[in-house]
Amino acid sequence: MTRDVRVANPNHSIREAATMMADLDAGIIPVGEHDRLVGMITDRDIAVRAVAQGKGPETRICDVMSAEVKYCFEDDDIDDVMMNLGDIQVRRLPVLHRDKRLIGILSLGDIAVSIEDGSAGAALAEISRPGGAHSQS
Repeated sequence: MTRDVRVANPNHSIREAATMMADLDAGIIPVGEHDRLVGMITDRDIAVRAVAQGKGPETRICDVMSAEVKYCFEDDDIDDVMMNLGDIQVRRLPVLHRDKRLIGILSLGDIAVSIEDGSAGAALAEISRPGGAHSQS
């Protein structure tokens, strides 16, 4: 997982979120308030929920972010996490301590690099199947 995680404020603009993504070379940023995660903002949220709907760059992150945060715990079994990624069709999850404090982001790419048994491919197949909350069909 990536441990050096920057967190956006929900009242910042999507321009600021996009700049942060560009600086980090990342497509997702956790959104936090008062030391707690309140959402996730993705490059897709900016493109589809904001730009495609005619919202400008000063639109607040909280107006387009995904408020339902899917996550895993640092001590979860990696096989269970990969199954969960496939079930909920996402490629990245925030990683939390059991006290629900953010400690990192786990990506499918992190798994593929760390576990060379091909299991990341099975997770990717599930993530990429048509349908689900993030489908364009």
